[in-house]
Amino acid sequence: MQIWVDADACPKLIKDILFRAAERAQIMVTLVANQNVFTPPSRFIRAIRVASGFDVADEKIAALVDPGDLVITADIPLAAAVVEKGAHALNPRGELYSNENIRQRLAMRNFMEELRSSGVNTGGPASLSQAERQAFANQLDRLLSRYRAESGN
Repeated sequence: MQIWVDADACPKLIKDILFRAAERAQIMVTLVANQNVFTPPSRFIRAIRVASGFDVADEKIAALVDPGDLVITADIPLAAAVVEKGAHALNPRGELYSNENIRQRLAMRNFMEELRSSGVNTGGPASLSQAERQAFANQLDRLLSRYRAESGN
């Protein structure tokens, strides 16, 4: 298992949780972004910089992810592509995307996009709450524990 991070939009607090998890679990975390991103010195953490452009980082992650990997993203189309490849997708608020819920999330995303394109102000997402950070950390721990149990590590 490897963890891929859609790093352009990933909150710093979530990256910090991931950096600690990488060291603790000794699992590779790769941040993918179209700008330079900070990575602490570690043999388990790296960054890939891609060209600027719409969805370039998402396309790179989708191309590199393997079944069983974990992708951290709030981007619903990327999460759908990841789930389709047999990987896991977790958003920074702690919601795990799955075959069971991804179609509904895509439909809602498309509906909201239609509203915005017709001029309706739908507002942006709320700030990440302490409860959401905790939900993310808990879900990440569950996924890493399951990976260790399945792989015998």
